Amino acid sequence: MSPELQKELIEKYPKLFSNEQFWGFECGDGWFDLLDYLCGALLTYTYGDEEIYVDQVKEKFGRLRFYLSKEDDVMHGMISMAEHMSGQICEVCGNRGKTRSGSWLVTLCDKHHDERTREV
Repeated sequence: MSPELQKELIEKYPKLFSNEQFWGFECGDGWFDLLDYLCGALLTYTYGDEEIYVDQVKEKFGRLRFYLSKEDDVMHGMISMAEHMSGQICEVCGNRGKTRSGSWLVTLCDKHHDERTREV
């Protein structure tokens, strides 16, 4: 994810991203809105409760992976839903996409998939 978008999320959700061990964002800009929504939902749910921290945000097998310092069943459900939704959102631009195979799995819209196949 671009440094500008990373900074925006970190500044918007300082409570979630205050962990010194945070690995950073290892995914494309296209998932920014999904991450923004997930972080907002997590903070709304945990408002005033025990502290939680994001440890890592990354792409794996064409889908979002989002790791918290600790989570309960509700938080796990929120994260699972976001991870599932990421398989239908282009990681590059945020448009509708699908998980595609190649040298590695990646979720892309038709336009970015075509660009990727031309590069190979």
